[in-house]
Amino acid sequence: MSAHTTVAAGPEGSATTDHKQVLRALSGLLTVLFAAMLSSTVVSVALPQIIGSLNGTQSQFTWVVTATLLASTASTPIWGKLADLFSKKLLLQVSIAIFVVGSLGAGFSQSTGQLIAFRAVQGLGMGALQVLVQVVIAAMISPRERGRYNGYLGGVMAVSTVGGPLLGGLITDVSWLGWRWCFFIALPFTVVASFALARTLHLQDVRRPDTKVDYWGASLIAAGVSLLLLWVTFVDNSFAWLSWQTAAMVTGAVVLLGAAVWVESRVPEPVIPLHVIKRRDPALAIVASLAVGMAMFGGAVFLGQYFQIGRGYSPTEAGLLTMPMMAGVLVSSTVAGRLVSKTGKVKPAVVSGVIVLTLGFLGLSTIDHETPLVAVSVGMAAVGVGVGMSMQNLVLVLQNTVPLNELGAASGAITFFRSLGGTIGVSVLGAVLANTVSTKITEGLTRLGIEAGAGGGGSTLNIKALPAPVQEVVRTAYGDATGSIFLISALIATVGVIASLLLTPATLRDSVDLPGRATDD
Repeated sequence: MSAHTTVAAGPEGSATTDHKQVLRALSGLLTVLFAAMLSSTVVSVALPQIIGSLNGTQSQFTWVVTATLLASTASTPIWGKLADLFSKKLLLQVSIAIFVVGSLGAGFSQSTGQLIAFRAVQGLGMGALQVLVQVVIAAMISPRERGRYNGYLGGVMAVSTVGGPLLGGLITDVSWLGWRWCFFIALPFTVVASFALARTLHLQDVRRPDTKVDYWGASLIAAGVSLLLLWVTFVDNSFAWLSWQTAAMVTGAVVLLGAAVWVESRVPEPVIPLHVIKRRDPALAIVASLAVGMAMFGGAVFLGQYFQIGRGYSPTEAGLLTMPMMAGVLVSSTVAGRLVSKTGKVKPAVVSGVIVLTLGFLGLSTIDHETPLVAVSVGMAAVGVGVGMSMQNLVLVLQNTVPLNELGAASGAITFFRSLGGTIGVSVLGAVLANTVSTKITEGLTRLGIEAGAGGGGSTLNIKALPAPVQEVVRTAYGDATGSIFLISALIATVGVIASLLLTPATLRDSVDLPGRATDD
């Protein structure tokens, strides 16, 4: 296959498409992906002020993030499976509509409860957009050529993640805009993307009315994961580790997930294809993705909070300070993508990326409220490089092993486990951070001769409303406690290192479908 030619194949078609046509189709796909990712990153830096403005707590801060990830995670396998059965273009349009509704609702929220609810709706659309964009790209381009186009994908990820925090900080600091525009800002991009997709994405519809979607399996998976995450969020806070609540929630989650596995092993069209994820390389790729997701989402989501609350910077300054990590994603994803396409070897990029990611988190685990910013920047850059080299290439490992008619379900599966890892990571690390901060604040207030709770430092993120001595106690507590969650992230990432080392050193195929299989269904 030449450098300027690829195959636009899939359940929807099998015509050859040149490089320019692929780029035209990618324009709409990458624009809508940019909008989805921007809506997440633009909020990250602004969240401390958003929650403070709505008089929310640290637990609610975590749930604003967790609700989006949970909704995205629970729905991802369904979207992936639907992409194998129905029109990908129609599904994209539906997911854009869901995303718009969630964004508008979040922007007009009057309480943290409303914000969490609409962030969940937004998460449904975001989960759909993330997996559907990957599925459509995979249906157009062979795994080997896809490494090259993953550079564009990585560029969009980097620009949205770099621009998001900066834009979020600017919006929050400009009084005539306000934090609500953090949710409105992605809407113009969705409009542009809708028109671009209507003009450039021409796919033949697939009708498979005889096939039923496995809603039972999807519901059991969503219920089991949700119950597990609820337990992680509330344990050691609302109730003890050894309590009847823990027993009920953990047992319930295990039963629900066990029932989901039983259902998935028996239905003809499972949401998560067990026969795929049980194979060596797909299973290892999923384990590595889950670990990378836990480490990346769980650790990176609290960086904005560290810079603003732990170090006292404004939202705009906090956004600027996260640029080393985002620059690392941009450079490494582009370079690694081109190397993978040139050599056809994906394992070296994955292994190197996860090792660098682990080292980056180890570096960040040493930070406190007085760590030089240069040292923090080096750790963030290493994390960004690791993510850029490993995340999309782990998807390639799995997609390289499945036939075209299972591409959606397989892509949905690895995206599901990566999002699951991120959701668990945010919940676990958020709970660890909240408990550590609470302990340090109590100790700090005791040294000042203030009774714990009297200063209000443990129950609110509205730092400006606190007395000056209490502000200092809270800032020090957050600055010193953040390093502990990065140490946990490094330990989690180590699991990804082990899984990636065990991958088979396979060569990516040049065909869209597995050799010997028909392109069309």
